[in-house]
Amino acid sequence: MRKSGAARVAPRMTAEEFRLLREFINEHSGIKIGEELRPIVERRLGERVVALRIGSFREYYHFLCYHPRRHTELERTMEILTTNETYFFREWSQLRAFRSQVLPSLKEAASVRKSLTVWSAGCSSGEEVYSLAILIEESGLFDGWEVRVFGNDISRKVLQVARAGTYRESSFRAMPEGYERFFTRTPEGRVVHPRIRSMCVFGHFNLLDQARVAIVGQVDAIFCRNVLIYFDKESRRRLIESFYERLHPGGYLMLGHSESLLHASTAFQLAHLHGDLAYRKPISSQGEER
Repeated sequence: MRKSGAARVAPRMTAEEFRLLREFINEHSGIKIGEELRPIVERRLGERVVALRIGSFREYYHFLCYHPRRHTELERTMEILTTNETYFFREWSQLRAFRSQVLPSLKEAASVRKSLTVWSAGCSSGEEVYSLAILIEESGLFDGWEVRVFGNDISRKVLQVARAGTYRESSFRAMPEGYERFFTRTPEGRVVHPRIRSMCVFGHFNLLDQARVAIVGQVDAIFCRNVLIYFDKESRRRLIESFYERLHPGGYLMLGHSESLLHASTAFQLAHLHGDLAYRKPISSQGEER
């Protein structure tokens, strides 16, 4: 008989339970969990098994499938399993090319409507969103335009951080010189300048949820860096097609340095930037391959 107040220990995860859980997660999020991640899944979801006071991972699987609180618990599951490491001006060489080459190109393409929308897909705690807004503001190319930088993530927890706009020093470990003026130091951390924050909007949704993705509207550039690596082949295909539909003609898709559209899409054109590569939606549909 267990003593009152004794700490509960999570059960071990069987191979069948791991299969059930990773297939369930893949079905609902498109995220691919390899066999090598089984110890991590067991440890992290074991905390939820203990917290819910249930006896096995199979019971946890049934909780995710049928319990009245299943949708909330699935959000918790995704927050636990997804990593959200990021910082300001990450992959600076790409951002530098975005500032010097992509933004002038987008100004020319959108000169009639005088509106610019950039989407950070899978924005985590918001550093990328604010970095992009800072570069747009710094360029001076869009004064008097309607400018919006939209960020989304599957985790409500990281979006709370993003909306607060206050960051600890670890978020600034790669920030180039000259950008301190866009932040105010406080006892809680550095706060993003109100002008930059006013340009940014955050939303909570899964990238594969087409109904929710539609709220982003049409955009001029998409940053989806180090996100595709977590998806299976079919989910990547669907996601790339979604990005293509969201982009204005002439718009850019920026991926992480370890990612490409090889075997995923032939609709985009390869854009050679200074020291980097991007993908561009053709300005004209003539000759496109879908």
